[in-house]
Amino acid sequence: MYRIAIISVVLLFSLSGFVASVAGAANDATRPGVRHARQAARIQAGVEKGSLVPREAHRLRHEQRNIQQSKRRMLANDGKIGPRERAKLHRMQDRASAQISRAKHNPTTK
Repeated sequence: MYRIAIISVVLLFSLSGFVASVAGAANDATRPGVRHARQAARIQAGVEKGSLVPREAHRLRHEQRNIQQSKRRMLANDGKIGPRERAKLHRMQDRASAQISRAKHNPTTK
């Protein structure tokens, strides 16, 4: 009985560590830096596929630069990004993502 209790406790702790690592990985995917890289790849893929004309790609890349500059300014204020600032960055990235999607699926051609 004692062995079963010890084994179950060990399994519980190892499972909780696994769940925490998976949750941390999911959290990394929503960080603004990771999201920026993913959106830059989406823009590049649109250019290579031909669904984005150079002017659209330039505008979308410029918007990504503006978001990165905003992030740097937020970090310059106090060295960290607070909850409100993080929410603002997420909103900016949400808007940029929607614009990328619209630009990639609009009827504009080269």
